[in-house]
Amino acid sequence: MVIEKNKLISDVLEIFRREPEQKFTAQQISDQLRLHGTPAYNRILKALAVLEGENKITIHDQNKFKLTIVNQLVTGNFRANDKGFGFVRYDDEEPDIFIARPNTLQALNDDEVEVKVIKPANPWGDNGAEGEVTRIIEHGLKQLVGEFMPYSDVQVQKTQLLGYIKSHEKKLANNPVFLKDAGLHPQMGDMVQTEIVKYPDPKFPRSMVGIATRILGNKADPGVDEMAIVYQKDVKAEFPEEVTAAAQEIPDHLEATDWLGRRDLTDQVTVTIDGDDSKDFDDAVTLWKLDNGNYHLGVHIADVTHYVQPNSALDTEAFERGTSTYLVDRVIPMLPFRLSNGICSLNPNEARCTLTCDMEIDGQGQVVSHEIYPSVIRSHARLTYNNVNKVLEGDAQVRQQYADLVPMLTAMAELHEILFAMRHQRGALDFEETEAQIIVDEQGHPTDIKLRERGTAEKMIESFMLAANETVAEHFNKLHVPFLYRVHEKPDSEKVKNFFEIASSFGVSVPGSLHEVTPKMFQQVLQKVAGTPQEPVITTMLLRSLQQARYAVDPLGHFGLAATYYTHFTSPIRRYPDLMVHRMIHSYTEKGIDPEIQNHWAEQLDEVAIRTSTCERKSIDVERAVTDLKKAEFMADKVGQTFDAIISSVTSFGMFVSLENTVEGLVHISNLLDDYYEFNEQALSMVGKRTHHTYTMGDPIKVKLIRADAEQRQVDFAPILTPEQQKLADAEQQRRNQFRRSDRRGGRSDRKSHQRTGKYERHNSKPQH
Repeated sequence: MVIEKNKLISDVLEIFRREPEQKFTAQQISDQLRLHGTPAYNRILKALAVLEGENKITIHDQNKFKLTIVNQLVTGNFRANDKGFGFVRYDDEEPDIFIARPNTLQALNDDEVEVKVIKPANPWGDNGAEGEVTRIIEHGLKQLVGEFMPYSDVQVQKTQLLGYIKSHEKKLANNPVFLKDAGLHPQMGDMVQTEIVKYPDPKFPRSMVGIATRILGNKADPGVDEMAIVYQKDVKAEFPEEVTAAAQEIPDHLEATDWLGRRDLTDQVTVTIDGDDSKDFDDAVTLWKLDNGNYHLGVHIADVTHYVQPNSALDTEAFERGTSTYLVDRVIPMLPFRLSNGICSLNPNEARCTLTCDMEIDGQGQVVSHEIYPSVIRSHARLTYNNVNKVLEGDAQVRQQYADLVPMLTAMAELHEILFAMRHQRGALDFEETEAQIIVDEQGHPTDIKLRERGTAEKMIESFMLAANETVAEHFNKLHVPFLYRVHEKPDSEKVKNFFEIASSFGVSVPGSLHEVTPKMFQQVLQKVAGTPQEPVITTMLLRSLQQARYAVDPLGHFGLAATYYTHFTSPIRRYPDLMVHRMIHSYTEKGIDPEIQNHWAEQLDEVAIRTSTCERKSIDVERAVTDLKKAEFMADKVGQTFDAIISSVTSFGMFVSLENTVEGLVHISNLLDDYYEFNEQALSMVGKRTHHTYTMGDPIKVKLIRADAEQRQVDFAPILTPEQQKLADAEQQRRNQFRRSDRRGGRSDRKSHQRTGKYERHNSKPQH
């Protein structure tokens, strides 16, 4: 049940939540809220009646009310804050439970914990439930990567410890791991992976004890900073010997037996189209116009399952990894390079085993017929997005180079326009996000940040892959057999409501009803702001309101694509779900769909869906962390420089700004020096208390870089003030200095100072629910 926010009911409940053991009369509530008079008193009585009806408060003798304490125990995942407090997520439908620092029971980030709710949530306001950790069920942190700080010889002899490891992760920076003598012996400044053998306890509430298991190298060595993130996030970077050995046993070319049961398509003109720096090619395409005016589109995908057999060493390792991870200057592959860049890669002029999805597509973008079957192809050319875009843009020299392919590429572009229009018509969301390409030198140091541009070639291949994924998903759904789907569910109603309110604050009306949310509604919002200064902000807020895509055994549809059926079929070299889909295609095609076959797959799919969704999120976290690291490193020598930026989001503790090169950083509220600023949640803005100067999400702003910390992956800015603002800032600083001097002298001035500065500190340290 969704409860509408009501300030009076919220304020009344907050009085009880602040003093959960205290009993209050209606008059005492009225006095605390400073609401007097009969009308106000009657409204308070109604608020108390609502709270009693919802069992939030209980009436006692002499018409006194008291907070209802429900001894609720829940289990969930602890998310730590570097200031010591944390939150526990226990239900996707409920807000997280706030855990104050004294109530954490020394829980660490990602621990599974049992929590007792000590203050219920306030559904009429913004305050979530508060609780205390009563038991740590399982520690999520098994190992830690950090910088080694050695002890002196005297300290080593006295403590029997080598020193300690300090993590560069903000949430773990205050949890040192003291190294026992039993493991490896690192040197000062080495980045070290440790196995934790003793966790924080009441005697040592912050520290742990561990054994060094891997030395990644000195923190200044090239690539060590990236690999520290990889190992901390528990992404496997190296293949076990048995996996490497198994890969070596696979031939690097097709043998006669590999052709059995496959259709020979080597005479078809097929091409791969990928980025300039791509090395593994798992999809190839071909296209021709049919006599009836329709298009024949062939999508050929590397048949990795031909080489990676179920329960083999290669399969077990691929399932553990779940996906390839793409860092700034390297790839951590799901499969050994011998497979991913060799026999499984659709390299030009080499016969390769594939699974083909042939589609006949009409002028409205509808697949009127299709066929899915095993095949052998030979790619006729390895094309790049850049060259294909040049062909389509009419570059005479490149068109001459690929003269025999120009007619097919031109027809491909035509079909893409048809497919794009079809998806747009049904409401698919087409985001034009700015993606950064970080250029690094041989030492891994970032030298430039460029913006990747998506031309027709990139969008064209995307259209073809989407068409194949939808076709395969619908085909097997209509067979009513167990299958693995890629799903993107409808967004949460509360998040949709918030997004609509934000859009309205920018003057963008949203068509339709909150009770029947469709992709078309979001699409129309994007159309209204296209090309305006508000476009990046609206797009960002829209993305935040959407659910996270995942893998599932039920065909729940794909909201973002406005697709009824969708799967991942096109990238088995780098995604385990695609490999699993290929296995099922072979199985159902070759063995039929008898109950025994269906049960075989049904028993596996839940685990595969959950595991691969988890691996995907972990990989994305690593990729983002490494990107943030390199962006901060790129900005390190630019401290003091000024930049044009856009306010990308506003929070209670400041605002985030984004530069044109996609570097994002924080302007902390303490760096807004010309006034005391307050957060306006409804308007997503910071408003000066005296000057009423306003910083609003989406506004352009000129900022100065004041800090770039690569270790913490953080960039901080301060706004460039006008001369008038600078005068106010100087006056504000002088006023604060007077308060500090008063603090040292004590007395009445000290209390006033505390009232003012205390409000500021609470504003910045109190967690927002």
